[in-house]
Amino acid sequence: MMKLNRTNAKETESYPTKILQFGEGNFLRAFTDWIVNVMNKEIGFNAGIDVVQPLPNGMVDMLNDQDGLYHVYLKGIKEGKPITEFSLIDCINKGINPYSEYESYKESILNPDLRFVISNTTEAGISWDENDTLDMEPQNSFPGKVAALLYNRYKAFDGDMSKGLIFFACELIDRNGDILKKYVLQHAENWKLENEFITWVNEACAFCSTLVDRIVPGFPRDEIKEIQQELGYEDNLVVVGEYFHLWVIEAPKWVKEEFPAEKAGLEVKFVKDMKRFREQKVAVLNGTHTGSYAVSFLYGIDNVREAYESVEVGSFMKGMVYEEVLPTLEGSEKELTSFANKILERFSNPFIRHLWQSIALNAMSKWETRDLPSLLNFIEKHGMLPQKLVFSMAAMIAYFRGESDGVKYSVQDDQWIKDFYKEAWAECDGRPISIYNLCEKVLGLEKVWKRDLNEVPNLTITVSHYLFLITQVGMKKAVRAVLSDDNPLMQMTIDKMDK
Repeated sequence: MMKLNRTNAKETESYPTKILQFGEGNFLRAFTDWIVNVMNKEIGFNAGIDVVQPLPNGMVDMLNDQDGLYHVYLKGIKEGKPITEFSLIDCINKGINPYSEYESYKESILNPDLRFVISNTTEAGISWDENDTLDMEPQNSFPGKVAALLYNRYKAFDGDMSKGLIFFACELIDRNGDILKKYVLQHAENWKLENEFITWVNEACAFCSTLVDRIVPGFPRDEIKEIQQELGYEDNLVVVGEYFHLWVIEAPKWVKEEFPAEKAGLEVKFVKDMKRFREQKVAVLNGTHTGSYAVSFLYGIDNVREAYESVEVGSFMKGMVYEEVLPTLEGSEKELTSFANKILERFSNPFIRHLWQSIALNAMSKWETRDLPSLLNFIEKHGMLPQKLVFSMAAMIAYFRGESDGVKYSVQDDQWIKDFYKEAWAECDGRPISIYNLCEKVLGLEKVWKRDLNEVPNLTITVSHYLFLITQVGMKKAVRAVLSDDNPLMQMTIDKMDK
């Protein structure tokens, strides 16, 4: 079988690099790169991409080994009919590891044709690092890299206003573009850069907050041999995604004119205010994923579709959405219910095998951005705890034990979080008071939650009730208990915890 590269592949195009992309993972390759690919083919957008690896370890070597080529394999429903569709993505020119190839990185950021920067450095990526300095090659944080990138570009082109950049931040945090700009300007101030540079950043650049929506399960490990046979190439970067896609970009009109994705028939919406879109999507789609992953995985179901279609876990997921999440969102009940129905229908996509373990990546920061707002808003509006969201938090704590029914599994998160849970669970002997102390430690992680959640009335004791139940009877019986209005197992747990 032929190796996928530009020598062997037929009908590939070459495009001038106009986009710098921070992030080489599955999502950007199946979403933004696919969108650029469609724009190139349909409306002659004529834009190539240089992909920057945000961390020292990543996948750019694999990308370069295939000359930037790979296939996106879309599966879903189009106009009411099942559809599968392969697309060869040829808009990536090269991948760069700035930690080992700084000169190549510098060459890309000083490219006079560069116009856009697209990023997805995960929820933790847009963060402040006070140790970043201008002379580092490169800086540790993504905002530090961007601040240095812009300053080098400003100096190289003598402050030419036409050499500013348009940023599309795709990290799943609220106001992602605004926060990125805030930290960039904060670095400029800390580094004592000239006021003229700050003016150039404000006037020549656009930092656009965006909302992205496409379920991307990633590399189809279980069926890759069959897929490669169908493609006729050895493609080790195939990425699977659902057919549905939506990109909401908050930007001025001139940005829309420079990035005319709508003309290519794509679901890319430029809006003045994306608040409503973001709140609904993050709370319902992403919140359901993150709020259900630990429950489902510990229940013994490894993927979204089977969990949603199962009687008990499916009931848990639906109950969490319709009873606890939707009541916290702005909008009419009819509109919100219709939106939720469309989102949950996607969970039943027969073509997509979306593994919970991929959703579990960086679960703590995801729970804080996707589920905690619903929990706190529900309390504020209704004066009581949303039980399924609270149970979800308990399940997540159980998941971070890294073992269920004697079977160990890998947990993927920041190292300090894994170390924290390893020590916390090692100190827990399973007694009610020990479980409570464990929950108290977790809820007190202000670095994650941005506040001490032990201050939320009755939250710590309720989480500990559920965690004790899970450890005593297992996830299957625990789910049945939380779904029941009057379950003796739940009362037994409360009685034991209160002693």
